[in-house]
Amino acid sequence: MQPLTHALIVIDMQNDFCPGGALAVDGGNGIVSGINTLIEDFQTVILTQDWHPRGHSSFASSHPGAAPMEVVDMPYGPQVLWPDHCIQGTFGAEFHGHLRTDADMIIRKGFNPAIDSYSAFFENDHKTPTGLEGYLRTRGIERLTMVGLALDFCVHYSAVDAARLGFNVIVRTDLSHAIDANGSLDGAIAAMLDAGVALTE
Repeated sequence: MQPLTHALIVIDMQNDFCPGGALAVDGGNGIVSGINTLIEDFQTVILTQDWHPRGHSSFASSHPGAAPMEVVDMPYGPQVLWPDHCIQGTFGAEFHGHLRTDADMIIRKGFNPAIDSYSAFFENDHKTPTGLEGYLRTRGIERLTMVGLALDFCVHYSAVDAARLGFNVIVRTDLSHAIDANGSLDGAIAAMLDAGVALTE
């Protein structure tokens, strides 16, 4: 059993990111059983959940003439346009039905219609906090293990932000799958390693 100072963060294990979902990650559902087993070894477990309102600004459908996976400039920087996904209150936004959800905390992100939020720590302006850092600090948590979807986006951004905030961060690449859009996986791995994130299996 891991000590109380070491938390597991399970990122966006939701129906829309699994096969059959609106923004499916290949094999995304195949890591659920491994994550459930890992959860048993942690006394502190935090889940994150993409939680978008309809018409979110990161949806391609909100930009006439745009297609999913295009990149546009937003006031906070470049933004990938996504298919409509993880809309609040829908089946797609729910956690995968076999995932253990007996967590200490659920962080919902991306609910501001004007800005996306990949990271569990900050919205995509890289300065508006989600509140997760404060929670971890008050719990005395110093080390984080991260798993989930997608490795090259929400896992990557969460891990890099956590490392920059001073946490000791491990990403289990065997329990995280990637979208790998336009070389995004290679870039994500390089960024995580550069930030001091440990990548393990």
